[in-house]
Amino acid sequence: MAKKRIGVHVGTGGGVWTAVDRAVAAGANTFQIFSASPRMWKAPAVKPADAAKLLELRAKHDVGPAVIHANYLINVCSQTEAVRENSVTAFRGEVERALALGAEYLVLHPGSWKGLTRDEGLKLAAESIERAVQGIDFSKAMSPGKDFHLLIENTAGAEFSLGGKLEQVAELVEKLKAHLPVAVCLDTCHVHVSGYDIVSADGYIETMKLVESTVGFDAVKVWHCNDAKAAMGSKLDRHEHIGEGTIGAEAFRRLLHDPKFAHAAFVAETPVDSPGDEARNVGVLRTLAAG
Repeated sequence: MAKKRIGVHVGTGGGVWTAVDRAVAAGANTFQIFSASPRMWKAPAVKPADAAKLLELRAKHDVGPAVIHANYLINVCSQTEAVRENSVTAFRGEVERALALGAEYLVLHPGSWKGLTRDEGLKLAAESIERAVQGIDFSKAMSPGKDFHLLIENTAGAEFSLGGKLEQVAELVEKLKAHLPVAVCLDTCHVHVSGYDIVSADGYIETMKLVESTVGFDAVKVWHCNDAKAAMGSKLDRHEHIGEGTIGAEAFRRLLHDPKFAHAAFVAETPVDSPGDEARNVGVLRTLAAG
């Protein structure tokens, strides 16, 4: 796993194991998937044969880490008890499927604390996540060479959105890390539109100082590499093809060459406007990483 890991979010139509074929076809050596529909509360269990084939293909093509993105409906800090309880159940299912599939990482958006104070939302999020994973034996996923983590993702900074500030991500991780394998996923679009400068050379340095003083470099296991349609500080989460948005190619080149993240995987969640867009964005990232 010493080589730079660059990949893309891919579909799983025809079976979860087909994600590996799609990643390889796109020129990727890492990938992200949804383990089930991202907009439905309930999901079927993983078929053991599918999981075995996924692992077999990953080994054959040296594809990893495998990243799973949790359901978009999950809001672990909702003020509404029914939503929160559904979120706890759904997130437990996400963890169980991630472990069954042999994934290294499961990415979670913390949710919205609207109707609560920030501190109340943070407390509820931590409590909900801990309840969701109660009784799960993570040690089974931590065999030699295995590195399973729940990843808290920063958000675009919309009002009441937990994780719009790096400090909030760090605080949630701090509340969880004593009991859970937890780390961080940072999204370039979210960083940019929430008001952190990664475009200018000086701004990148200052932003990375904040990353170091909050979540820490080692905790960042995955970068979601997305250019942005909207302006810095706009709080609008609209992804764009690499090099074609308000972030621009040079910022991605700087990030990909940053030795502080040599351990991280870089996964595009860019638009698929036409066939071949996954491969095109992976190719741009690979070119920037090489040059």
